[in-house]
This record gives sequence, C-alpha cells and structure tokens, in this order.
Amino acid sequence: MRTRIFILMAGAACTLTFSPANAHDGGLQVSGNDAQTTSSASSHAPIDVMGDHMHKKGDWMLSYRFMHMDMDGNRKGTRNIDPVTIATTEPNRFFGVSGQPSTLRVVPTEMTMDMHMLGAMYAPTDWLTLMVMAKYLEKDMKHLTFAGGSGTTVLGTFSTKNEGWGDTQITGLIRLYDDNINHVHLNAGLSLPTGSIDNTATVLAPNGMTPRLRMPYGMQLGTGTYDLLPGITYTGHDGKWGWGAQYTARIPLENENAEGYRWGDKHTLSAWGSYEWAQWISTSARLTGTGQGKIHGIDPNIVAPVQTADPENYGGRELDLGLGVNLIGIKGPLTGHRLAIEATAPLYRDLNGPQLEKDWAVTVGWQYAF
Repeated sequence: MRTRIFILMAGAACTLTFSPANAHDGGLQVSGNDAQTTSSASSHAPIDVMGDHMHKKGDWMLSYRFMHMDMDGNRKGTRNIDPVTIATTEPNRFFGVSGQPSTLRVVPTEMTMDMHMLGAMYAPTDWLTLMVMAKYLEKDMKHLTFAGGSGTTVLGTFSTKNEGWGDTQITGLIRLYDDNINHVHLNAGLSLPTGSIDNTATVLAPNGMTPRLRMPYGMQLGTGTYDLLPGITYTGHDGKWGWGAQYTARIPLENENAEGYRWGDKHTLSAWGSYEWAQWISTSARLTGTGQGKIHGIDPNIVAPVQTADPENYGGRELDLGLGVNLIGIKGPLTGHRLAIEATAPLYRDLNGPQLEKDWAVTVGWQYAF
C-alpha cells in the first residue's frame, strides 16, 4: 500500500516539474507560438486507444465512444469447456456452506456489455494535456441452471442485468519528446471508485428457488478502489503512414475495497500501424496483449454455485487483433470533427477459468477539437 502511494506521489511530482518546449497534438504541430495545421486521418491512433495524443496550449477536445462487447461460451486455460463438464466436474469453492452443492451447477453461457464513454481534454500548457472520462455501463449475462446437486438435467435459464455509471478516470498526458515525426508522452492517471459494487439480481437456484443475491464481481459496475493508471505512449507519423505503441496499466492503490477485495493488476501493451488513403480517411491494424491477475480477497456476500462467484476465476492473458477506420474533417463545418470505428477479435486466450470468453468487440467514436 505505501509503495503504491509513493509511486503515485512521484508521478504527481514529475507532472509538476517537467515542462518540455515543443508540442505535437496528433493533428496539430506547434513550435513556440506558431501553429501549423497538418491534420490528417493517419495522425490518429485507432479509436479504442485512450490517451494517444496531446493538444497545444488552450485547446479543448470533447469525445463520445460507444463500445459493444460480446462473450459466448466458456474457456479454462486455452481450451473450451462446455456447460455439462462445468456442472459435473468443476468444484464449487463454497461446498460445505449450507445449501451449496459440490460442483458449479449454474453456468454462464453468454454476456454482452455496452459502454458509453464521455470524455473531455484540455491543455493548460503545451507540455501537459488533462483528460477526464466518465463511463455508463450496461451488462447482461445469461445462465443455465442444472437441477439438484448432480446430474445433467437442465432446470432452466435466467438472465441478470446491471446498468449505471462506472468508475471515473482522470489523466494527465506529459510530453517527453517530439521531433514532428516521433512523439512520446507519459500517461499518469487515477481511477475514482464511482461505480457501485453491491448491486443484486434475481437468480434461478439448482433447488428451483429464485432468491435475490448480490451479483458476482464481473457484473458490478466498478472496482471499489482508487486505481493508479500509469502508461507511456509513442506515436509516429510520416506522409501517408502512421504508427505507434502504448503501454498502460491499472493497479489498485488499496489492499481491499469496502466489500473486502481488490481486482488484480492489469497490464496492456498495444502496437498499431495505419495508412492514409486520402487526407480524410485512413485504415489501421492493431495488436493488443493484455494480462490481468486474479481477484485478491473475497466479498462475503457473493456466495453461489457459479464460476463468476469465485475470485480465482478472473484474469488471464489475451492477444487481440483490431481493424479500424478513421475519418476526419479537413475543411468547412466538419473541421475538427473525427469519426472512427474499430473492431477487435481474440487471436489467443489463456484464462484463469472457467470463465466466459470474449468473441468480439466494436468501438465507434466521435471527437471534436477546438
């Protein structure tokens, strides 16, 4: 805990003391007080990359992103696992508690998540851009309930839903280097626990009853902890080609939240390239690797014969491929507007399962700089 607070304080100190001279905003190049507009589609990262560019002093940018993710089927490690195998062989960590069977008799089969992201950026100086992002989440998970404590008889199906505001992110982008082709900046952020972690839903139990229980960790809206969001971003742009890489992390600053647990550290490394077919349109390809640890601790109010109730069944390693299109307004009333889309799908998954596996996701976004 003390070490993580020290890291946060050190990052804040760097923010207050570092002030490079040159500027580059991923579309506007600035040196001193002279600005030259060089806006083009390939100067932007794919829309699902957050905090990829900076702005010159006094500039604002507003943004809206919509992300849809679809999960279907389960995976344990690198292999698919079917509902019958889970219900008859996967141990229930709560076995021994009154009414809890020895195996996982409730199996998630599908999940969708829609996320609305509202963002704003402002540059008080050429070397620092501030960013804030709020998220509204809608989650829907379908389940299959097997009858009794053993066997393969299906009792029925049910769905749980949750929606509301998630955690809020505040980030500072700190310029390190810029030569008008290559650009490097630090991402120094903090996630505020504004998303609820105690929502409930009605479920179908193996004994046929329909109690209302606290939803598992993955169906809640936030982490419940203050989380450090460190990172570093490199971008390049030359002629019709654009490229870049970004490392980001999410590291809880508290040992546990109000319900007795914290999410595992999450690390993401992404690299992309883009080609500009015309000044107003480019296409991109991106590889993203993600690694996240298991949940530490446990919420004593989340007890059920379902894999999502076990903190051990979270996290893992994934490699995703993303393909995107950037459109940018270069004249008239569309100047300063950007519309983009990126679709992603997994190439590799090694999950701390059993857990639902992501099939695909798509992000659509609009940005307006002024």
